[in-house]
Amino acid sequence: MIRQPHVALIVETSSAYGQSILRGIARYVRLHSSWSIFLEQRALTTKAPDWLEHWHGDGIISRATDRRLAVLLKRSGIPVVDLTDRHGKSAFPRIRSDDEVIGRLAAAHLLERGFRQLAFCGFERERWSKRRCDAFLSAASAAGVPCAVFQSPWHGPEKHAWEDERRSLTSWILQLPKPLGIMACNDVCGQQVLDACGRTELAVPEKVAVIGVDNDQLLCSLSSPPLSSVITNAERVGFEAAELLDQLMTHRTTAPSERLVLPLGVETRQSTDVTAIDDPDIAMAVKIIRESACRGVKVEDVLERVPLSRSILERRTARK
Repeated sequence: MIRQPHVALIVETSSAYGQSILRGIARYVRLHSSWSIFLEQRALTTKAPDWLEHWHGDGIISRATDRRLAVLLKRSGIPVVDLTDRHGKSAFPRIRSDDEVIGRLAAAHLLERGFRQLAFCGFERERWSKRRCDAFLSAASAAGVPCAVFQSPWHGPEKHAWEDERRSLTSWILQLPKPLGIMACNDVCGQQVLDACGRTELAVPEKVAVIGVDNDQLLCSLSSPPLSSVITNAERVGFEAAELLDQLMTHRTTAPSERLVLPLGVETRQSTDVTAIDDPDIAMAVKIIRESACRGVKVEDVLERVPLSRSILERRTARK
C-alpha cells in the first residue's frame, strides 16, 4: 500500500480569501495526489498550534508563518510553502496575490468612470495593504489625479473601537473634494467605508464610489450599496501552492523564492456603477432615480427633493 503524505494546512477558514485558497488546494489534491490532511478552524491571526514543534509530517502550507513558526519549521526540515503576505522576506518559497496589479486595476476602474479625485483606505503595518496603496498612488500620479490616504490599525491592541473608527473615516471622507473614488484595501475595509458614507448625506456612488478587494460575495452583498471588488485569484494561489508542495515533498524541484498570482478582474456592483458627476444637484437627482426606479419614479418626485426647476434640471441633465 502506498503511504499518503501527511500535510498540515495552516490556512484561515474564517475569510473568503482563505476558503478560496483551500478550495484550490482541494482541487489539486483531487486531480493529482492523495494526501492525509490536517486542517483546523482558525482565523488569520490565530496563533500557530503548539503541536507543530513536535510534528513529524511531510509538508505544510501556511498563511501564518510568523517568526516563531518560521524558526520551528526551518529547524524541522519539513517542506513548507508560505502563503503569508503580511511580512517581508520569507525563509520558504512563497506564493501570493500580485498586490501591485490589484492596486493598478482598482485605480483604472475608478479613472475609467471619470473620477478625478481618488483616495485609498488601508491598514497600517500590513505589507499587502501598503503594496496595493503604493500601486494605486502611482497609477493616480501617472494620470495626474490627486490621491489622499487614510490608514488605521487592522489587528492587535492598537485597533480602534468601531464607533471611533467610523467617526474618523466619516470626517476624512467629508473633507475630501467630490466626486471621489475610494479604493479600500480589502472588502472588510470597503464595507466600513460604505458604512461611514451611509451616516452622511453623501450619495454612493454618485458622490463617493468605493471599490474593495477579494470579491467576498457575502460581504459585498451585505454592504449598502453592494460593493464592487477586485477579484483575486485565491483559488489559483491554493492550487499552485499544493502543486509546489507536492514537488518539494518528492524532491522534483528547486522552488523559486516568490511567485505572484494575477487577479482575475473587477466585479462591478452598485458602489461604482456610475460616471462621476461634478454637479451636486444632478448627482442627487441620479441617486433618487437609482433608488426609486423600481417604484416608478416620476420627474415630479425628483423635483420635490432637488432645488431646481424642471427646465433647468432637463438642461443640466442633457449636458451630462
